[in-house]
Amino acid sequence: MKLAIVGGGSTYTPELIDGFARLRDTLPLEEIRLVDPDEHRLALVAGMSQRMLAHAGHPARVIGTTDLVAGVADADAVLIQLRVGGQDARHADETWPHEAGCIGQETTGPGGLAKALRTVPVVLRIADVVREHAKPDAWIVDFTNPVGIVTRALLEAGHRAVGLCNVAIGFQRRFASLFDVAHDRVSLGHVGLNHLTWERSVVIDGDDRLPGLLQHRLGVLADEVHLAPALIAQLGVVPSYYLRYYYAHDEVLRDQLQEPTRAEAVRAIERELLELYADPAQHEKPAALEGRGGAFYSEAAIELLAAMRDGASRARVVNLRNDGVLPFLPDDHVIEVPAVFRDGGFVAEPVAPLPDDIRGLISGVAGYERLALDAAVRGGRDRVLRAMRAHPLVLQHDRAERLTDLLMAENAPFLEWAR
Repeated sequence: MKLAIVGGGSTYTPELIDGFARLRDTLPLEEIRLVDPDEHRLALVAGMSQRMLAHAGHPARVIGTTDLVAGVADADAVLIQLRVGGQDARHADETWPHEAGCIGQETTGPGGLAKALRTVPVVLRIADVVREHAKPDAWIVDFTNPVGIVTRALLEAGHRAVGLCNVAIGFQRRFASLFDVAHDRVSLGHVGLNHLTWERSVVIDGDDRLPGLLQHRLGVLADEVHLAPALIAQLGVVPSYYLRYYYAHDEVLRDQLQEPTRAEAVRAIERELLELYADPAQHEKPAALEGRGGAFYSEAAIELLAAMRDGASRARVVNLRNDGVLPFLPDDHVIEVPAVFRDGGFVAEPVAPLPDDIRGLISGVAGYERLALDAAVRGGRDRVLRAMRAHPLVLQHDRAERLTDLLMAENAPFLEWAR
């Protein structure tokens, strides 16, 4: 199998390579092409990746290239993991919303809208190249945030694509640890939109263990997601960490105003990692990579690619078209639920009706996402303002006006229609 990774110069790529080396029997790879416009980072990451595979006895070769066409040519699958604007843009997303009293986050709220506007046009251009030069049946696996909006953009443009996030697999591994069982014995009742999800069941060997967890390990669950135990007890489900931006917005905002941004922390980690990757004697995944984020992403990607290659009956959480699974959303909206790869496509498992509060929040964010994608594809300040105002964390018109002005000022170099 030939795999292309667009954004392959990321300092996170060796985490993927480590997974490929460890799980070589699950996903046989003969060639991995890393595509990135940054020649310096690409050379360091590609060299490190090749040494890791060689040290593990893996036969795959790593090819680094700045040429997108050459990188995706004849690929069986293309994984997209890019960050338009790098950590500088992320730092901006995490700070300018504070001026209007909103949280700063790169996938949620005003910052998430900015990221969507920067990212969607770039990913669509990449996807067009993939369609022309990769194998005719090649899939695009999108790990680029905001995953739900980006995946819908790809699907609306007719691409063979699926979105992937590591939240669900992180929960699966954590629950497996709590019960001291193999992770493949744990199935989740995972439902929602990307970065807006809840775990409604934790099934092990046919038995839902979530009620027992809520009764006996409530404090542990609350600590995991940084939310109040009373909230989780009332919901009767486990929200993802990203629900903290909604359920505890003001608390998060107070913390953000007093702490460095995540972008600043990642910059420091990346400097350390690139120094390590430059060392020709380095051939194992550095411990510092654990602070980079994206836990279990490599396992999620490998399991998904293997299922797409060989077929599998086990459901895996992905981002895909709704097609009636959540009846209160349009069929073409993208949701995040367990799905099985069958007959060349993903088929979502049925989802039981949701309570009003969760359904209402999903509906509100989905409405924002649709407006955000419209703004990202068609441009225009009016469309950006409509999307901004629709977000449940904004709503007020004056605040939306202020945030829109801030967004456009910070992102002018990336918005072709605004130049």
